[in-house]
Amino acid sequence: MNLEKLKDIEEEFLFHYPNGFEDERFFPTMKKFDPSKLEEFAKENFKKENFSNPNLVVDAFFKIIQKSVLVSVFDKLKFRDLLASLISYEKDMLSIELYELLHGDKKEGFEGLVEFLDQYKLAKWTVISVVLYYFDRQKEYFIKPTTTKNVLKYFEIKDLVYTSKPNYEFYDSYKKILNEMKKNVHNSLSKDNAGFTGFLRIGMQD
Repeated sequence: MNLEKLKDIEEEFLFHYPNGFEDERFFPTMKKFDPSKLEEFAKENFKKENFSNPNLVVDAFFKIIQKSVLVSVFDKLKFRDLLASLISYEKDMLSIELYELLHGDKKEGFEGLVEFLDQYKLAKWTVISVVLYYFDRQKEYFIKPTTTKNVLKYFEIKDLVYTSKPNYEFYDSYKKILNEMKKNVHNSLSKDNAGFTGFLRIGMQD
């Protein structure tokens, strides 16, 4: 990993925005991207006790995807069609995978969710990772394919290979790399994980 490049883009970003994401000149951008309401929604609706009601859980998953600015309109429309087609048994299965992902065996839940959504051609990094991110914005990451591939290339991370189909091994390894990068930048840039990867995206473009 090329930490020198990371420090370079940090220096450039903080030159323009000395207070990081809290800088008043950057605030209009952050205001458009305010994840706090969806985080609150995710934590409330994905409580352990709510998983006894699969309809509630699946509906909450759908609403997060529909309301998130991180997910494309195309995927939102496809997901809307999927939800309308699911029978009760399928909602039960989807709810089980979401429970494992958020409260149980994360690897099993991740892979199970990928397998479930793959039947409908919706096993995408954005759809899989968005629920993880909103459930815990400080620990989990939203994975945007273009940004992810650019991070691996720009920062010369050679021992990790991106795959278009989501898999837990890549997610876990990439998360560790991003966590290491976060340790090396000012804390005003690392309070929110989607914000942090957004900072990397902006820095790589300059």
